Amino acid sequence: MSTLLLDHYRLMAQSGVALVVVENACIDYQAGRGSETMLRVDADDYVESLARLAETIKGEGALAALQLNHAGRFARVADPVAPSAVETFGQRPRALSPAEINDIIQKFAAAALRVKQAGFDLVELHGGTGYLLSQFVSPRTNKREDDYGGSLENRMKFPLEVVAAVKDAVGDFPVGYRFLAEEWLPDGLKLEESVVVAQALAAAGVAYLSVMGGTHESFFLPEVVERSKRPGYMVDLAAAVKKAVTVPVITAGRIDTGSLAESVLAQGQADLIGLARVLWADPEWPQKVRQGREREIIHCTPDCDACMQMVMKGKPALCISWPKAKLKEWKARLTP
Repeated sequence: MSTLLLDHYRLMAQSGVALVVVENACIDYQAGRGSETMLRVDADDYVESLARLAETIKGEGALAALQLNHAGRFARVADPVAPSAVETFGQRPRALSPAEINDIIQKFAAAALRVKQAGFDLVELHGGTGYLLSQFVSPRTNKREDDYGGSLENRMKFPLEVVAAVKDAVGDFPVGYRFLAEEWLPDGLKLEESVVVAQALAAAGVAYLSVMGGTHESFFLPEVVERSKRPGYMVDLAAAVKKAVTVPVITAGRIDTGSLAESVLAQGQADLIGLARVLWADPEWPQKVRQGREREIIHCTPDCDACMQMVMKGKPALCISWPKAKLKEWKARLTP
């Protein structure tokens, strides 16, 4: 694990946030990785380095979570797998067999146990962004005719079985869930169905639902690009989910001012605020808001998507809004 990664999460933890969720750790590098460089939790060999990461975050006073993912049809592998053989970006994944589905469920459970052993405070399952857990739920990407396809009850079976297996593996250990409420695609998952899934996940015992909208196939649609420029552009999704469940709900999506964050909480639209790119652009955001220094905040520019473009290309990300000195230092550390 690189010192750059540790320094990044140390900085995130120093910001004053309550919880740092380390994104996108791979439960199956051979079949489910989203990039060549993503964190791995698919073998016991990685527990020691993950423990250093957890210790780094917790040492700054924040709680530490690790997010588990299988990219499914978006995996950058030669033979991607998915609920059904629905083409994406010119590549057609292979439909999973029932035996393979069970194997993935067990890999999620084993990975979650490693997260607990590494000393994190909780584990989060990545059911957002159109990755494997949400691919089973979506009527667009799940065309199966067995017990895992067809009706919504069948389509939500896989993520519910993953939650059950994970909870059985980790025992008394919080299990959060990154939740896709809307794909923002004409034939994709809609709120009408996703709130039912949210209720099922809450009943299954998830610690919270971190609500989001969009997938890799919709993020760059003109109407979605325009939507994502608006402050709090995913709050309506979280509010709809919150009305349907009793577990805590997290919302994010360009909540870049203290007044907007306070308004979301005061109106009961969500229970917690996710900062994501807001914190990436300015790790001092929480302190500046608390101290009445909002004019000093470095904001994520609505018309800029440089960091996402870098991630999509498998390159290390940076924020072009950073001060020149920080950009220079970051680029220097990224250069081999």
